[in-house]
Order: sequence, then structure tokens, then C-alpha cells
Amino acid sequence: MEKELLKNLRSRFSKEVMDQIRAQHLDFPGVEGSNVDFRRSVERIFKSILKENRDIRLTNAEQEEVLTEMMPDILGLWPIYKLLIDPAVIEIMINGPAEVYIEREGKLESTDITFKNEQQLNYLIDQIVSSTGRRLTELEPFVDAKLKDGSRVNIVISPVSSTGPILTIRKFRQQTLDINRLIDLKTLDNSVAEFLKACVICRLNILISGSSSSGKTTLLNALASFIPDGERAIIIEDTQELHPSRKHTIFLETRPPSIEGKGEITIRGLLKNSLHMRPDRIIVGEVRSDEVLDMIQAMNTGHEGSMTTLHANSSLEALDRLEVLALANQANMSSEVIRRQLITAIDIIIHITRFRDGSRKITRITELLKTKDYSLQDIFIFKDETNKLEPTGKKPTFYPWLKNKANYISKEFEAKDK
Repeated sequence: MEKELLKNLRSRFSKEVMDQIRAQHLDFPGVEGSNVDFRRSVERIFKSILKENRDIRLTNAEQEEVLTEMMPDILGLWPIYKLLIDPAVIEIMINGPAEVYIEREGKLESTDITFKNEQQLNYLIDQIVSSTGRRLTELEPFVDAKLKDGSRVNIVISPVSSTGPILTIRKFRQQTLDINRLIDLKTLDNSVAEFLKACVICRLNILISGSSSSGKTTLLNALASFIPDGERAIIIEDTQELHPSRKHTIFLETRPPSIEGKGEITIRGLLKNSLHMRPDRIIVGEVRSDEVLDMIQAMNTGHEGSMTTLHANSSLEALDRLEVLALANQANMSSEVIRRQLITAIDIIIHITRFRDGSRKITRITELLKTKDYSLQDIFIFKDETNKLEPTGKKPTFYPWLKNKANYISKEFEAKDK
């Protein structure tokens, strides 16, 4: 059968199949284009429609070809279907119908993919929003949602966006990078990895700071894998991204409010509840709001060895931002009290940076000294001359603890004792 005729059949049957899918209330798989059960359901509907159209005769091969061509249309993912199934593509950025960018291997790339018009793009948006139970209107013109495969999506429409609908899809990573892979990527080296492992074993409270897409979550996952299996860890996230390779880990996720504005579950709510779940360690994927003070207090009240991440451009800025976030939601507390809590709670700050070439490297590991005010001591710092994270020559005050509790020995730190 001619290609043009098959194309016309695809266009004709896509709408009929879609109508049947809605009538039968089938569960769309979101961006999971390879969902086997869904494809079988579509195939069943397609063949039943063919039986009703006796004037159209297709071979089995032609039926399969039309069905395969229809799937992206049915899922509302065409023309980004290939991007969604490409494991090398980490993020998809749709800036209106005429512009699609991707992130691949840490670099932004422009693609030649376009939508026919804004209506086609809106069809994709409708499919995504309806599958997540969220609402997108002129009164609520932006939404954050999680797709069924774990991917995160942000959508912005008019009147907020003047360039048309904007979609940003952060694809769910099926395989999270472990510490060995981070070493291969030169995010850190073996000596730094051993130091951080000792810090985790010795239950130091760790804050990871960095800009967006700098690799904070990936590093947090690697560090969480160092937690001894004999300890109970509770991980709290908006969307589950952490998959540490360890036993006895509890995963808790937030939930957005329903269309009626009810049923919201926040990071703070989960954090408070986790304190009743007998945790040894509490790991929060990212702190950004009123949960900051609860996280700090958990670190100070018997949950040593807890970890979290924060958007910030430096170690000092991370502390300032934590203080601002805590004060914004605790008007009855003074800056001095918040600062004292922070100094007591946090032991080390790891700053990670995304470079222009797309690489991600730890650029600073800093100890927060237990003084009256913020006093930072860099233990490792990235040097441009060597393109490597190197020791500063300063020994951390907790080194004896690492040595006795984790059997960690550093020639650099030992030399300071002589």
C-alpha cells in the first residue's frame, strides 16, 4: 500500500482510536511510549475499528505499520517521541511550537523539531495535564507535575508566557550514577571519595550546594549509598530521584493539591512525620521553603548524619540562604538564634559546579567551624591550574573522629600532626 495512503489512514484512525480510549477510560501511560499493556489496548481498539470499515483491507504488516505510526499521535507526544525514548537526552525544553531544545551530556542543543502549530502543542499539554490530575487555566497558568514514569514536567501558558506554551521535561533517570561512575566522570577522585565516605560513616551532617543541574541530587545519591546497612534511612523528595544501593531505606514523596485544592502533602509534613518513624538518618532531596528549620532541628536532635541539598552559588551563600528561608517562616525567631542552630547542625558543605563544557565537578568541600558566627574552613578546593580538587593543607577538626570511627587515614592530615 502506498505511503501516502497509509499516512492518511493513520490520521483518520488516530481520532477514532482516541475517542474509544476516552470512552473506555483507559489509563494513559504519559511519556511511557513503550508501555506494553497500553499498546495492546490500542491494538485491540484499532482492529475492532478496522472490522467496522470493511472497505479497507490491510495486511498484518500494514496494520502494524499504521499502528506504530499512530502511537505517537495517540500519546500526544509527536514530534518529541524520539527524544523521550532516547536515553542520552536528559531534559527537553519546548519554547513554543517552533523551538525545541534538549540537554545531552551536560550540553544544551537546538533541535530541528517543531510542532505544526500551537494547537498541536496544546494537545500534548492536555494529555500531560489530564494524566496528572492537575489543572491549567488562565487563572492558574503554570503547573509542576510528575509523569507516570517519574519524569518531572513544568508547563507555563499565556498570559504568563508571551511566546506560547512552554514545557520543560526533566526525564526520569532509570540508572542513577554511583560513586564509581562519578569518579570516572572526574566529578571527584578516589581520595576525595574515601574522605566523603568516612564523613558519612561518622554521621556528619552534610549540605550539598550548587546551581540548577549541577549534579547535587546525583552526588547525594552516591553519598547515601555509604550509609551503613544497619541504619534506617528515610528519604523525602518531591519526586523520587534517589535510589541509593543500600538496604533499609524508606522513600516518602510529596503530593500536590487536588483540583479542589485539597490533599496536599508537603516536604515539611513528611519531615515532621518521619520523626515518628524511628529514623537513624533523614535525607531530604532539596530544601527550599518552610521545611528548612525542621531539617536543622532534626540534625540537632539525634538524627546526626542527615543530608540535604540546596540551590546556591557558594558555601557561604548556602548558609545565608538557609538563614533567609528559616527566618521567612519563623518571624518570632531572631537571626542570631537561627544562625546558632545552623552552625550547630551542619558539619560540612560540599559545593558542586557545572562547567561550560557540561562537566560537573565538586569545587569545594568546606567545614563549618563551631564558632559564634559563620566561620568556614576549606578542606578541599578545585584548582584551575590542575583541573582537580585538591587538599588545602588544613586539617578538619573532626579528623580524629574519622580516624577512630571510620579507620580513615590521610597522609596529608597525618603530616599536620608531626
